[in-house]
Amino acid sequence: MRRSPLLPRPGRPGGLLVLAVALPVALAGPLVVALASALLSGHPATSDEAGRSAGTIVASEDVAPAPWVWPTGTREVVRPFEAPADDYAPGHRGIDLATSVGTPAVAVADGTVSFAGQVAGRGVVTIDHGEGLVSTLDSVEPSVATGDAVQQGMVVGVVTVGHCAAADPCLHLGARVEGRYVDPLRFLSPAAWPVLLPESAWPG
Repeated sequence: MRRSPLLPRPGRPGGLLVLAVALPVALAGPLVVALASALLSGHPATSDEAGRSAGTIVASEDVAPAPWVWPTGTREVVRPFEAPADDYAPGHRGIDLATSVGTPAVAVADGTVSFAGQVAGRGVVTIDHGEGLVSTLDSVEPSVATGDAVQQGMVVGVVTVGHCAAADPCLHLGARVEGRYVDPLRFLSPAAWPVLLPESAWPG
């Protein structure tokens, strides 16, 4: 059997030195090739290029746009979604967005108004977006009526006092999929500057 030239032969201690030098060179080979190729092409290799050459998986930077828009323009969440243990358990079935009384509230996506009116003394607009997806804007004075077709970004009401105290007004945004409440943030672009208050600070 032919012996590999990298393996030390009996009685030749220098073989270990050859092996110690050869292995790092062999492992670094793909990275060296990437850097050399970049130099020959006239531009420095990026970390992504070097990573791909060495067999590293690089995540794609392509991100699909969010299907919903923020209903008041602000992305400041003052209270997050808190999933209830069951349909009747306590929780926070949506997110509260910091805003001002009188701020226009818009449809988060195209759809049909399935409800516009008062619920427990608060103005509510609910929009059916199809395929089981529904959004709800709580504590608004509706400017639309049940059955109206709305487009994304269309004003459907203005913020009023109700879900949050007058000193700290907010708009409550809820989302349901096939009748079950889900976190609306899954349909929105990333929130900004979250100010999360302890649950004891909220009455409702």
